[in-house]
Formats: sequence, structure tokens, C-alpha cells
Amino acid sequence: MSRKPSFANLRSHAPAAPAAKPEEDRAARPASREGRKQIAGFFSLEMSLAMHMTARRQGRSLQALMAEAFNDVLKKYGESPIGD
Repeated sequence: MSRKPSFANLRSHAPAAPAAKPEEDRAARPASREGRKQIAGFFSLEMSLAMHMTARRQGRSLQALMAEAFNDVLKKYGESPIGD
């Protein structure tokens, strides 16, 4: 009985992808992300579902709700809200 070929064998035959230059990487970003920095976190499944459902019911994006929540936290601690 013959064995199926391993995907590991393909690595030696596949051409190496050229490394992206930093300036090319920046150019590939959408204009809407220019001047912005990602903030991420890990939350429970329940929190994720609640936030997505709330965003859907309000007709807003999850990002917009997160910006509102972050601004509320900034106000709570005496900082100026930033906006979006």
C-alpha cells in the first residue's frame, strides 16, 4: 500500500515568497487605517455575543461601540474623551 505524499515535502519544491519591504507593507493598508493603532483584547464568549448583538440592534459597528465605551472610561477617570 502506498502512502499519500506529505505536505511537508511540498515546502522544498515551492518557490520562496519575496519578503515585503516595509514601505510596500504600509502602502497595502487601507486608507481608513492610516494614523490609527489597533487595540485588542480577549473576552468571554458571552461578552462577545452581547457586544455583537448590541451593535446589531443599534445599527452600529462593534468598533463604534468600543470607541463609545473607551470614551466613557476616559471620562470616568477624568481624562478627555478622544472621539473615534
